[in-house]
Amino acid sequence: MTRPPTYAKFREVQEELDRSGAAIFRDANGVESLIIRYPYSITYIHSYAEDSPFFLALSEGKLKGSKCTARRCGATYATPRGHCMRCGAPTEWIDLPLTGKLHSWTTCHFGSEAFLKETPYNLALVEFEGIDSVLLARVKEAVESDLYVGMPVEARFDPAPKLSITDVWFVPKR
Repeated sequence: MTRPPTYAKFREVQEELDRSGAAIFRDANGVESLIIRYPYSITYIHSYAEDSPFFLALSEGKLKGSKCTARRCGATYATPRGHCMRCGAPTEWIDLPLTGKLHSWTTCHFGSEAFLKETPYNLALVEFEGIDSVLLARVKEAVESDLYVGMPVEARFDPAPKLSITDVWFVPKR
């Protein structure tokens, strides 16, 4: 998927959502928000707002994290954060490595409707060198008995991204 088109009028965003399912809304301050159409039992229009760069990066085969802008703090996060959870200062986007290691995991033998065809599946907390928090993602191409704490893993990305956290998963590093 290519980057969705950008609009300044929400009416145009709604029309694009009807056509393609995704659009970017640029508000009066120039802040861009990725907006997707996500069917549930009703049509649900969801804005990723400040987290938009994270999801757009996934569609480009990249991982983005956040870093505290306070010099005294500098905490880093593997998940989007608008403000530091330690000191409250704003954060900025950083690139995350595409390799990490398993911090912990669980094997799910039941899942929501979206994951029923994949059960059992592995969910893991992945840690990255130099990053203070972990990322929750699926681990594929491995069964439960293959997994261990500290296992090197590398990111893989959906070739047909859906602008969702499921666009990324990890596999054992070869």
